[in-house]
Amino acid sequence: MNINRETSNKKTYFTFATISFIIAIIFFATTVRTPITGVGTIISYIQNDLGISYTLAGFLTTIPLLAFAIVSPFAPRIARKLSMEYTLFYSLILLAVGIILRSFGNISLLIFGTILIGVAISFGNVLFPSFFKAKYPYRVGLLTGIYTVSMNISAAASLAFSQPIAELTDYGWQGALGCTVILVIITMIVWIPILRGNRVNTANANQDKKAIKIWKSPLAWAIAMAMGMQSLLFYCATAWIPEILVSQGFSLDKAGIMASVFQLSQMPMTFFIPILAEKLSSQRSIVYFFTICYFISFNGLLFQWTDLMLIWMILLGLAAGASFGLVLMFFTLRTKTAYEASEISGFAQSFGYLVAAIGPVLFGFIQEVTGSWTIPNLLFLIASFVLFVFSFISSKQRYI
Repeated sequence: MNINRETSNKKTYFTFATISFIIAIIFFATTVRTPITGVGTIISYIQNDLGISYTLAGFLTTIPLLAFAIVSPFAPRIARKLSMEYTLFYSLILLAVGIILRSFGNISLLIFGTILIGVAISFGNVLFPSFFKAKYPYRVGLLTGIYTVSMNISAAASLAFSQPIAELTDYGWQGALGCTVILVIITMIVWIPILRGNRVNTANANQDKKAIKIWKSPLAWAIAMAMGMQSLLFYCATAWIPEILVSQGFSLDKAGIMASVFQLSQMPMTFFIPILAEKLSSQRSIVYFFTICYFISFNGLLFQWTDLMLIWMILLGLAAGASFGLVLMFFTLRTKTAYEASEISGFAQSFGYLVAAIGPVLFGFIQEVTGSWTIPNLLFLIASFVLFVFSFISSKQRYI
């Protein structure tokens, strides 16, 4: 396996390679959520312009999750043929095409472009945990923290700026969705030094045997369920909390600000939790922490204690950041090699996102049928409890 282990006489190169790598992953992280999170605050503009229902609007968030579920198992195999570095670069090209097509302003291209976006993002979701483990095995927690913080900063910016772009400019919602292609183009440029550097190799003589064992592992299924519940909570909250807040008396711009607070509040947790999780023999204390935060925030939302909504959004962000950071670390903490990490990542994300894909459409459908957000808010609490159970199981120190 090729890992950056430069000797002292190559110290300058090592420093340049490491800095270049960190810059590249920071920019790459900005592309894996902004094409999705920006939809939440401008759903009403898309609905009004194209005449789509709440159910179909929720499906716009579900399409990428279905793509994640379908593509994730194949990502490690494709990376073994093309290399991780080139697979991730090609995914950026596909992502740019999807963003551009989605922004043309008709239902067919909106859906097709969203499918391409989901397929493209799948590769980054699956490959980065094993990429870190292969490239810098003793800095996985730090790199994961940098990656997830960058992801959440860009997601928060997307939520904050999408609505003003759609409302105040001539570009409308198409421009709000399309502007994220700028980040993708920049990322492609900064990724070029990675293509020219040493490539990681995740080949393993026992690949087929190990892949079969993962499907038979109760721990792998527990991690997959934790991934599913964490993703369901995040994508449902991202898609519908702005609309829930509007139904409770918030204006669209204030709802967008609250949604941005939710995203920004994840940042401390997404940085420190992976580093902390790597040092702990058991991560159950982290599980207790984010479960309490989830329950407090969702109860505040359920009972419409709007005067304290800022606090509920901060707690929700802390919970989402901690749970995401921990689940992402399970892929490396519960495996011994980069190959195993990529396999469990593909397996857990495939099953997990399939579970999560139900959420946005289900929440939108229930709201249409009942005319209320009460039942969806109760489902937030149920999903939080299920996440607690499977995260608790996955937090004991052992291996797949």
